[in-house]
Amino acid sequence: MRITAVSFVAVNVTPKTNWSFLVVRTEDGREGIGECTLAEHEMALESEAARLGRTLVGQDSRRRTLLARLIPHAPAGLVRHAVLSALDQALWDLEGQRVGEPIHLRLGGAVREGIKLYANINRGVAHRTPEGFAEAARRAMAEGFDAVKLAPFDPLVWEDASDPGFRAAYARGLDRVAAVRAAVGPDIAVMIDCHWRFSAGGAAALITDLAAASPFSVECPVAESNLAALRRLRGRANDRGIRLAGAETLAGLASFAPVLGAEAHDVVMHDIKYCGGHEEMRRIAALAHLHGVEIAPHNPTGPVCHAHSVHAALAIPNATLLEVQFGETPLFFEIVCGSVPAATGGRAEAPDAPGLGCALRPGVAAERPWVPIDRPWLDPRLG
Repeated sequence: MRITAVSFVAVNVTPKTNWSFLVVRTEDGREGIGECTLAEHEMALESEAARLGRTLVGQDSRRRTLLARLIPHAPAGLVRHAVLSALDQALWDLEGQRVGEPIHLRLGGAVREGIKLYANINRGVAHRTPEGFAEAARRAMAEGFDAVKLAPFDPLVWEDASDPGFRAAYARGLDRVAAVRAAVGPDIAVMIDCHWRFSAGGAAALITDLAAASPFSVECPVAESNLAALRRLRGRANDRGIRLAGAETLAGLASFAPVLGAEAHDVVMHDIKYCGGHEEMRRIAALAHLHGVEIAPHNPTGPVCHAHSVHAALAIPNATLLEVQFGETPLFFEIVCGSVPAATGGRAEAPDAPGLGCALRPGVAAERPWVPIDRPWLDPRLG
């Protein structure tokens, strides 16, 4: 089926969050959708989508390998990767609709009936006090989750270690973790997201300091390029019963191969929005499987990424967990129509609708147009 139009759509859902999507239309009237959310880069995403769209109109939507091939050294970097990843998602959605089967069945079929979810509570915390984080964790437990993740160390960045407030910021982060552990008890898995805030030495000390809270995993303590440090940190974490996780913003098998070869992580968290979509996600997962590495896809954004991630995780043997944003906004379900896999209850079951199974609600982009975010949620030095 020939492609007739490619559209970028972005929707504002909170004062600090826009979600971005790519919609591909074909001559038979169908629309496929993928998500390309990349915080504070909406203008660049829209420009890249327009550039890509000019080359796609008239092409056969079934030729996914040709149309959505990810080039790791692409000049536009993660913006280009996000748009291509969304294109691959949208083309799989169209393929499923065309043959009347859910995406996971087109990927070879589910290896499990459902996928375990964990709640990323970070953006649902209004008051970033220890008690604010603890209350968010309790809400997640009440919704059936037995695993939660928080990012407790904002606004700390290791370059500021000489500043008077650095040690206090670090101590506040540890207090937030301790409060969550106390709130959820010993049987709930607690994941700690560090957003690359630490130096290698600081991260080593962090793992020692976190051990008392028995976290399930520590995520992205240092930059992904620092493979030697990551391998040392993995050993240090494992000695304390903690997994090391990361690689959420890498794209393409070529970028993951050295990370996996260096034995840098216990858990790879590639994101279907950035890594290259379904096709590349499966290749990366297969290589990780050879290294005995678990997959827990990064999925803290909108409902389209969530739905695609559920389809992908169901068909990947070494996918053990799937992240989902929790408590940020009720618009997670309100901006879409169709069937979105559960984002509560701690588990998402296999969808049975053709293709992705959901789409943006008509008119939602006009009702809630994306807006520039005045204050970035992440320090620009971190990404």
